[in-house]
Amino acid sequence: MSDFSKFSRVFHTVMALNGLSALATEESAKKFHLLTERMLEINQRMNLTAIKEEETIILLHYVDSLTLSTFLPQNARIADIGCGAGFPCLPLGICRPDLSILALDSTEKRIRYVKETADLLGCDGINAVTMRAEEGGKGIYREQFDFCTARAVAALPLLAELCLPYVKVGGTFLAMKGKKGEEELNAAAGAIQKLGGTVTALHPITLRRNDSANEEAETRYLIEIKKIKPTSAEFPRAWGKILKKPLS
Repeated sequence: MSDFSKFSRVFHTVMALNGLSALATEESAKKFHLLTERMLEINQRMNLTAIKEEETIILLHYVDSLTLSTFLPQNARIADIGCGAGFPCLPLGICRPDLSILALDSTEKRIRYVKETADLLGCDGINAVTMRAEEGGKGIYREQFDFCTARAVAALPLLAELCLPYVKVGGTFLAMKGKKGEEELNAAAGAIQKLGGTVTALHPITLRRNDSANEEAETRYLIEIKKIKPTSAEFPRAWGKILKKPLS
């Protein structure tokens, strides 16, 4: 068991540095502490994260996930595609219980982990389902969501084909990308248009660990893509076809 008081101090400090103080309550600190302990425990037998140090987990997993919160209105319905170890769905579930979140992943053991962890944390708004992204986008989840997001899943030309089919017309795909986000966006322009989307904003995001002038901050991009018309029935294609011939 790690020291909660130390964790809480670091959590509140890092959240404040990144403009997320409103989400850093004592209750959320307790839940994130519990999430950290469980993730690191399960990580010993199942690959969930390469990051083991608490402060870095808070910044690169929790704060990074919560940068979405500003863009999500109350009671929005969200699809988290390729949720993996539960990011961004678990941090959003902790801090935004008003959201209804579908957490989708093709790996059964990861979905079982997300489901059990959501139950442990009291995140009743999370529904974790084992399914391939292209199956859900062709089937029962097609154009059912106000927002769709994905983190560390695939390059944007491929990711757009997996995610935009989930979004209602008038809804938004929020792509969470790393420092090459702008470059990926340029490569995905044609795919986004073919899938019924239009880019409305590219938000650079700086993840700050401390307030030192010498700090090497982490750069992220949040790409906001509006769904302006229905996605053609031919999309998404099977993953092998998406991979072999990305839309352009």
